[in-house]
Amino acid sequence: MAHDELFVETSIPEQKAVNGVLFPAVLSPSPTADLDLGSFAAAVASQRPRLELLLRSSGALLLRGFPVQDATDFDRAVAAFGYDELPYVGGAAPRTNVVGRVFTANESPPDQKIPFHHEMAQVPEFPTKLFFFCEVEPGSGGETPIVLSHLVYERMKVKFPEFVARLEEYGLIYTRVLGEGDDPSSPIGRGWQSTFLTKDRSVAVERAAHLGVTLEWLEDGVKTVTGPIPAIRLDQTRGWKIWFNSMVAAYTGWEDARNDPVKAVTFGDGAPLPADIIHECLYILEEESVAISWKKGDILLLDNLAVLHSRRSFDPPRRILASLCK
Repeated sequence: MAHDELFVETSIPEQKAVNGVLFPAVLSPSPTADLDLGSFAAAVASQRPRLELLLRSSGALLLRGFPVQDATDFDRAVAAFGYDELPYVGGAAPRTNVVGRVFTANESPPDQKIPFHHEMAQVPEFPTKLFFFCEVEPGSGGETPIVLSHLVYERMKVKFPEFVARLEEYGLIYTRVLGEGDDPSSPIGRGWQSTFLTKDRSVAVERAAHLGVTLEWLEDGVKTVTGPIPAIRLDQTRGWKIWFNSMVAAYTGWEDARNDPVKAVTFGDGAPLPADIIHECLYILEEESVAISWKKGDILLLDNLAVLHSRRSFDPPRRILASLCK
């Protein structure tokens, strides 16, 4: 069977049609395909232009029903796409490297929601592609809601034009206090040593500067300040503006023993953000989103410039793995 006949466009109940395009795009194996991991990886490599086209038109691509069983299989599947790996430097989430270029997704406790965000939007060097893989289905809950960023920008600009104009002019400043080691009880509990992949303070300062981050050492950790950096960007591939920031995530979710979320993000001139508009933005994000219910073996590929993602709370077990690409 030819490789182009192995992938069949299909549907899931959660899909939305946005300007006539299904979000997310969904591919499953042809009913007559006899796939193993090797033939799946080969088909991905040979069909990459088709897969790229689907991703570019939809913003998200779900591969469901393929023979991908564990982290090693997922690592091989990601490699077949041919994207360069992005090292996880500067991100807030506690993660563990599993194998190769595969990490756990955010390991914060299951009763916590993770708010909508573009991956690593709070640092200048962020991934353009994200892969997620379901190794263990959630007991219940644990969906990954996704939302098209340009829709959020358009709705926010109509409803709050002055606020959006100010965001475009000043950008945002993100502030976060890190301990030395990781705190798995916190959704932003990554310590400075794993954030900057070093135990040497001088090396951490150097790597932080490369990311546009300044460090202020404290008695039991470090305060990081990033920005001002843009909150609105132009998606040059598609020619429209996107809501590329972690504003809602920081303001509503960057809370632990060290961090007050209200102080975690401000306008780029240091002025506080209006709480009512933040919460209205959260409502828009939820209203426009599609919540992906995981099945074992699912691979979800997101264009990080087109789509924000989040995580709902869940009852264990649940094991979602991730891989970040330049």
